Amino acid sequence: MTQGADGRRAFLDPARTSDPGRPVWSAEGLVAAPDPYAAASGLRALQAGGHAVDAALAMAAMTSLTMPEMCGPGGDAFALVYDAGTRRVTGFNGSGPAPEAATVQRFRGAGYETMPLTGWWSVAVPGAVGVWFELHRRYGRLALDFLWEPAVRLARRGVPMGARLAANIAQAAPLLARDRQAAAVFLRWGHHPRPTDLLQNPDLAETLETLLREGPEAITTGTLARRIAEASAEAGGLLTADDLARQAPDVYRPLVTTYRGYRVYETAPPSQGLILLEALNILEGFDLSSYAGPTDPEAVHLMVEIKKMAYADRNAYMGDPRFVRAPVEELISKSWATRRRQAFDPDRADNRPVAMAMAGDTTSFVAVDADGNAVSFIHSNSSAFGAGVMPPGTGMMMNNRAGRGFVLAEDHPNGLAPGKRTMHTLNTYLVTRATGDDDDGELVLAGNTPGGDGQPQWNLQVIVNVLDFGYDAYRAVAAPRWTSFPGTDPATLRSPLELRLESRFPPETAAVLLQKGHVVRGVGPWAGGGSAMLVVRRDDGVFEGAADPRDGGQALAAV
Repeated sequence: MTQGADGRRAFLDPARTSDPGRPVWSAEGLVAAPDPYAAASGLRALQAGGHAVDAALAMAAMTSLTMPEMCGPGGDAFALVYDAGTRRVTGFNGSGPAPEAATVQRFRGAGYETMPLTGWWSVAVPGAVGVWFELHRRYGRLALDFLWEPAVRLARRGVPMGARLAANIAQAAPLLARDRQAAAVFLRWGHHPRPTDLLQNPDLAETLETLLREGPEAITTGTLARRIAEASAEAGGLLTADDLARQAPDVYRPLVTTYRGYRVYETAPPSQGLILLEALNILEGFDLSSYAGPTDPEAVHLMVEIKKMAYADRNAYMGDPRFVRAPVEELISKSWATRRRQAFDPDRADNRPVAMAMAGDTTSFVAVDADGNAVSFIHSNSSAFGAGVMPPGTGMMMNNRAGRGFVLAEDHPNGLAPGKRTMHTLNTYLVTRATGDDDDGELVLAGNTPGGDGQPQWNLQVIVNVLDFGYDAYRAVAAPRWTSFPGTDPATLRSPLELRLESRFPPETAAVLLQKGHVVRGVGPWAGGGSAMLVVRRDDGVFEGAADPRDGGQALAAV
């Protein structure tokens, strides 16, 4: 135990864990994914001559099978793509809105004081499929039936479950048991499947083949749309065929800021990627060269306090820009960061952060091809197994994005409204080296992590580890990780602030942070959360990739 001057204590596991992992290098392209089947399917696409986007789409289909609690056609997706030919970054948003019938009055009338986290009333229009097809239309070199063939084949034949999925099914068994379709797929062994049990999902195979036959219209006006709308209606849900028919992906110029001579690109609202950009802008005003590295308590204190500022601003001001004035440009401006920086106290933690006055589970992966094209991709069902509902004949879980994301208040920027998109925890980033004003620069980093409100703060740590502390890709994603809780999730937003430190942090770091007033809680050596994926383009042109050791992922090099 370590105890601060005010009597608060932090539990620090005395065990020390070293990990011998190293980054993967390739001049021919590589993938980094949280699942070995996904990584293998992405590598297969690259080795067949595919674009980095082809690899991402192969991995999207495979993770829909092997990580069904986290993602699939019933969820959302965001992506950033770097085109090496034009040296331009393009953003893709596949987040669906609330149904047109979803009003605050309707939910209040049904007895809800907060948004439901499960069931059909928590479902938003799924947007992932639209992004899949738009990415392929713009960049794909290989046919989708080739890219999705491994996922279709294994969905029918069966794939051995990993320990993570088996544990997640056991934890979610009460939720899955409420839905006959979901129970038939995931509880056929009972409530406690074992690793290596063979997961078969032939309905998911049929869903992917339906998408191949009908295209994106399958889930807006076609076969899948009818199945989803019928299941919603039968269960008394709010999602209708008209809601599904209106969904289309957004393609846009992503948000960007500069950081120490680099350009950092992020997904735009309703993604909360601007949190990362605001945090980097504030951090840029501090000299990190005097710090010993990411476990230096002064560096941790600085970044944690900056995180609190950026999250407080997001919570106060951000909502769907189509419905509210979302002051994005102001929040990611250098002038805002200069004013925000003045609130930092180097000696004391602010455990009641507030926004400055004006004048939101998931999986992700990255891929880069031999030509230098890169994609940073993230998709999600929101919570584990989403809403806990599976439309008959689809094999896919529906998201609970509306239930998890919205505030049940009309006057809040992120308040529920018909056709409105909730603010999203999903975000992803690319970093380039600016060489002029004619393009977006030369690719330096492509990265992301799942993990809800952990995403911007873990991405911040990885970027700083590379650009400020000079870490290679593996050291950057494997370094001891901190998490400041809570973040933006309405379900936990009023929880007391605490700082979670992996036990690989030196005890001295926790002691100093306690003295500064942080409420510190120790977690296991690799239990800091997230599953960071990273590709670094080195100065010699070689790609360096790494997958987070916390989640069993892999980085694989093309040959």
